[in-house]
Amino acid sequence: MLLSDRIHARLRADILSGALPPGSAVPSERRLAEQLGAGRHAVREALKRLQESGLVRISHGGATRVRDWRHDGGLDLLLALAASGEVPPELEAERAALELRACIGADAARRCAERASAAQRAEIVARAEALAAAAEPEARNVEYERFWDVVVDGAGNVAYRLALNTLVAGQHVLVLDAARVGAELADAAAIRALARAIAERRPGEARTLAAELLERSA
Repeated sequence: MLLSDRIHARLRADILSGALPPGSAVPSERRLAEQLGAGRHAVREALKRLQESGLVRISHGGATRVRDWRHDGGLDLLLALAASGEVPPELEAERAALELRACIGADAARRCAERASAAQRAEIVARAEALAAAAEPEARNVEYERFWDVVVDGAGNVAYRLALNTLVAGQHVLVLDAARVGAELADAAAIRALARAIAERRPGEARTLAAELLERSA
Protein backbone atom coordinates (compact mmCIF):
# COMPACT_ATOMS: atom_id res chain seq x y z
CA MET A 1 0.00 0.00 0.00
CA LEU A 2 1.30 3.44 -0.92
CA LEU A 3 2.06 5.87 1.88
CA SER A 4 -0.69 8.21 0.69
CA ASP A 5 -3.12 5.26 0.81
CA ARG A 6 -2.21 4.55 4.42
CA ILE A 7 -2.65 8.20 5.39
CA HIS A 8 -5.97 8.32 3.56
CA ALA A 9 -7.20 5.16 5.30
CA ARG A 10 -6.18 6.41 8.74
CA LEU A 11 -7.84 9.82 8.34
CA ARG A 12 -10.95 8.27 6.83
CA ALA A 13 -11.22 5.87 9.79
CA ASP A 14 -10.87 8.79 12.22
CA ILE A 15 -13.64 10.68 10.42
CA LEU A 16 -16.04 7.74 10.22
CA SER A 17 -15.45 6.77 13.85
CA GLY A 18 -16.03 10.34 15.06
CA ALA A 19 -12.49 10.79 16.33
CA LEU A 20 -12.47 13.72 13.91
CA PRO A 21 -16.07 14.96 14.23
CA PRO A 22 -17.93 17.10 11.65
CA GLY A 23 -16.74 20.70 11.70
CA SER A 24 -13.43 19.93 13.35
CA ALA A 25 -10.17 21.01 11.76
CA VAL A 26 -7.87 18.38 10.32
CA PRO A 27 -4.26 18.88 11.43
CA SER A 28 -2.22 20.90 8.95
CA GLU A 29 -0.25 19.22 6.19
CA ARG A 30 2.98 20.03 8.02
CA ARG A 31 1.75 18.59 11.30
CA LEU A 32 0.35 15.45 9.66
CA ALA A 33 3.61 14.94 7.81
CA GLU A 34 5.50 15.16 11.11
CA GLN A 35 3.09 12.89 12.98
CA LEU A 36 2.97 10.24 10.27
CA GLY A 37 6.57 10.42 9.12
CA ALA A 38 5.49 11.27 5.58
CA GLY A 39 6.22 13.87 2.96
CA ARG A 40 3.75 16.67 2.46
CA HIS A 41 3.02 15.48 -1.08
CA ALA A 42 1.64 12.16 0.26
CA VAL A 43 -0.43 14.02 2.86
CA ARG A 44 -1.77 16.40 0.22
CA GLU A 45 -2.76 13.51 -2.03
CA ALA A 46 -4.60 11.79 0.84
CA LEU A 47 -6.49 14.97 1.72
CA LYS A 48 -7.46 15.47 -1.92
CA ARG A 49 -9.01 12.00 -2.02
CA LEU A 50 -10.90 12.68 1.20
CA GLN A 51 -12.30 15.83 -0.35
CA GLU A 52 -13.40 13.94 -3.47
CA SER A 53 -15.32 11.53 -1.22
CA GLY A 54 -17.11 14.38 0.54
CA LEU A 55 -15.33 13.80 3.84
CA VAL A 56 -13.43 17.08 4.16
CA ARG A 57 -13.51 20.58 2.75
CA ILE A 58 -10.11 22.00 1.82
CA SER A 59 -9.82 25.76 2.19
CA HIS A 60 -6.65 27.13 0.66
CA GLY A 61 -5.13 29.48 3.18
CA GLY A 62 -7.41 28.16 5.92
CA ALA A 63 -8.03 24.98 7.86
CA THR A 64 -9.21 21.77 6.22
CA ARG A 65 -12.43 20.85 7.99
CA VAL A 66 -14.32 17.61 8.40
CA ARG A 67 -17.69 17.39 6.68
CA ASP A 68 -20.67 15.39 7.90
CA TRP A 69 -20.29 12.34 5.66
CA ARG A 70 -23.84 11.17 6.35
CA HIS A 71 -25.11 14.33 4.67
CA ASP A 72 -22.31 15.13 2.23
CA GLY A 73 -21.00 11.72 1.12
CA GLY A 74 -22.17 9.68 -1.86
CA LEU A 75 -22.78 6.02 -2.57
CA ASP A 76 -19.23 5.81 -3.92
CA LEU A 77 -18.00 6.26 -0.33
CA LEU A 78 -19.73 3.07 0.76
CA LEU A 79 -18.25 1.19 -2.18
CA ALA A 80 -14.76 2.56 -1.54
CA LEU A 81 -14.95 1.45 2.08
CA ALA A 82 -16.12 -1.99 1.06
CA ALA A 83 -13.31 -2.33 -1.47
CA SER A 84 -10.83 -1.61 1.29
CA GLY A 85 -12.51 -4.00 3.72
CA GLU A 86 -13.07 -1.16 6.16
CA VAL A 87 -16.87 -0.89 6.39
CA PRO A 88 -17.76 -0.31 10.06
CA PRO A 89 -20.16 -3.13 11.10
CA GLU A 90 -22.59 -0.65 12.61
CA LEU A 91 -23.30 0.77 9.15
CA GLU A 92 -24.87 -2.56 8.09
CA ALA A 93 -23.71 -1.87 4.55
CA GLU A 94 -25.04 -5.03 2.95
CA ARG A 95 -28.52 -4.53 4.37
CA ALA A 96 -28.51 -0.91 3.27
CA ALA A 97 -27.44 -1.83 -0.27
CA LEU A 98 -30.08 -4.57 -0.55
CA GLU A 99 -32.80 -2.20 0.64
CA LEU A 100 -31.66 0.39 -1.92
CA ARG A 101 -31.79 -2.30 -4.61
CA ALA A 102 -35.33 -3.22 -3.57
CA CYS A 103 -36.54 0.39 -3.62
CA ILE A 104 -35.00 1.20 -6.98
CA GLY A 105 -36.07 -2.12 -8.50
CA ALA A 106 -39.69 -1.75 -7.44
CA ASP A 107 -40.06 1.72 -8.88
CA ALA A 108 -38.06 0.81 -11.99
CA ALA A 109 -40.57 -2.01 -12.61
CA ARG A 110 -43.45 0.46 -12.29
CA ARG A 111 -41.93 2.95 -14.70
CA CYS A 112 -40.88 0.18 -17.07
CA ALA A 113 -44.54 -0.91 -17.28
CA GLU A 114 -45.38 2.66 -18.27
CA ARG A 115 -42.47 3.43 -20.62
CA ALA A 116 -40.87 0.29 -22.04
CA SER A 117 -40.91 -0.28 -25.78
CA ALA A 118 -42.62 -3.29 -27.29
CA ALA A 119 -39.21 -4.87 -27.89
CA GLN A 120 -38.18 -4.36 -24.25
CA ARG A 121 -41.45 -5.80 -22.95
CA ALA A 122 -41.00 -8.85 -25.17
CA GLU A 123 -37.44 -9.35 -23.96
CA ILE A 124 -38.50 -9.12 -20.32
CA VAL A 125 -41.04 -11.90 -20.86
CA ALA A 126 -38.43 -13.95 -22.74
CA ARG A 127 -35.90 -13.55 -19.91
CA ALA A 128 -38.47 -14.69 -17.36
CA GLU A 129 -39.22 -17.77 -19.43
CA ALA A 130 -35.51 -18.51 -19.91
CA LEU A 131 -34.99 -18.28 -16.16
CA ALA A 132 -37.86 -20.69 -15.52
CA ALA A 133 -36.36 -23.17 -18.00
CA ALA A 134 -32.85 -23.03 -16.52
CA ALA A 135 -32.03 -25.94 -14.22
CA GLU A 136 -28.93 -24.65 -12.39
CA PRO A 137 -29.08 -21.74 -9.93
CA GLU A 138 -26.12 -19.97 -11.55
CA ALA A 139 -27.76 -20.19 -14.98
CA ARG A 140 -30.95 -18.80 -13.49
CA ASN A 141 -29.03 -15.96 -11.93
CA VAL A 142 -27.50 -15.00 -15.27
CA GLU A 143 -30.97 -14.71 -16.78
CA TYR A 144 -32.21 -12.85 -13.71
CA GLU A 145 -29.47 -10.24 -14.00
CA ARG A 146 -30.32 -9.77 -17.66
CA PHE A 147 -34.00 -9.52 -16.77
CA TRP A 148 -33.38 -6.65 -14.37
CA ASP A 149 -30.97 -4.98 -16.75
CA VAL A 150 -33.76 -4.70 -19.32
CA VAL A 151 -36.28 -3.59 -16.67
CA VAL A 152 -34.04 -0.73 -15.57
CA ASP A 153 -33.36 0.31 -19.16
CA GLY A 154 -37.08 0.17 -19.86
CA ALA A 155 -37.77 2.48 -16.92
CA GLY A 156 -36.13 5.29 -18.87
CA ASN A 157 -34.54 6.81 -15.76
CA VAL A 158 -30.84 7.58 -16.03
CA ALA A 159 -30.48 7.94 -12.25
CA TYR A 160 -31.76 4.40 -11.75
CA ARG A 161 -29.43 3.19 -14.49
CA LEU A 162 -26.38 4.78 -12.85
CA ALA A 163 -27.40 3.58 -9.38
CA LEU A 164 -27.58 0.02 -10.70
CA ASN A 165 -24.18 0.45 -12.31
CA THR A 166 -22.78 1.61 -8.97
CA LEU A 167 -24.23 -1.36 -7.10
CA VAL A 168 -22.94 -3.80 -9.71
CA ALA A 169 -19.50 -2.20 -9.52
CA GLY A 170 -19.62 -2.50 -5.74
CA GLN A 171 -19.63 -6.26 -5.51
CA HIS A 172 -17.53 -5.94 -2.35
CA VAL A 173 -20.67 -4.58 -0.66
CA LEU A 174 -23.37 -6.52 -2.42
CA VAL A 175 -22.58 -9.95 -3.80
CA LEU A 176 -25.67 -10.92 -5.78
CA ASP A 177 -24.71 -14.51 -6.48
CA ALA A 178 -27.22 -17.33 -6.77
CA ALA A 179 -26.97 -18.16 -3.08
CA ARG A 180 -27.60 -14.57 -1.94
CA VAL A 181 -30.74 -14.12 -4.04
CA GLY A 182 -31.85 -17.74 -3.84
CA ALA A 183 -35.28 -16.87 -2.45
CA GLU A 184 -35.91 -14.75 -5.53
CA LEU A 185 -34.54 -17.23 -8.05
CA ALA A 186 -36.57 -20.09 -6.60
CA ASP A 187 -39.88 -18.41 -7.44
CA ALA A 188 -40.04 -18.50 -11.22
CA ALA A 189 -43.80 -18.00 -11.02
CA ALA A 190 -43.36 -14.66 -9.26
CA ILE A 191 -40.82 -13.51 -11.84
CA ARG A 192 -43.16 -14.55 -14.67
CA ALA A 193 -46.02 -12.67 -13.02
CA LEU A 194 -43.85 -9.55 -12.78
CA ALA A 195 -42.86 -9.89 -16.43
CA ARG A 196 -46.52 -10.17 -17.45
CA ALA A 197 -47.50 -7.11 -15.39
CA ILE A 198 -44.80 -5.08 -17.14
CA ALA A 199 -45.63 -6.46 -20.60
CA GLU A 200 -49.33 -5.74 -20.12
CA ARG A 201 -48.64 -2.22 -18.82
CA ARG A 202 -49.96 -2.63 -15.28
CA PRO A 203 -47.57 -0.30 -13.39
CA GLY A 204 -49.12 -0.53 -9.92
CA GLU A 205 -49.12 -4.30 -9.98
CA ALA A 206 -45.59 -4.38 -11.40
CA ARG A 207 -44.33 -2.25 -8.53
CA THR A 208 -46.03 -4.41 -5.89
CA LEU A 209 -44.77 -7.67 -7.39
CA ALA A 210 -41.22 -6.34 -7.76
CA ALA A 211 -41.15 -5.07 -4.18
CA GLU A 212 -42.38 -8.40 -2.82
CA LEU A 213 -39.77 -10.26 -4.87
CA LEU A 214 -36.78 -8.07 -4.05
CA GLU A 215 -37.58 -7.70 -0.36
CA ARG A 216 -36.95 -11.43 0.04
CA SER A 217 -33.21 -10.71 0.00
CA ALA A 218 -33.28 -7.36 1.83
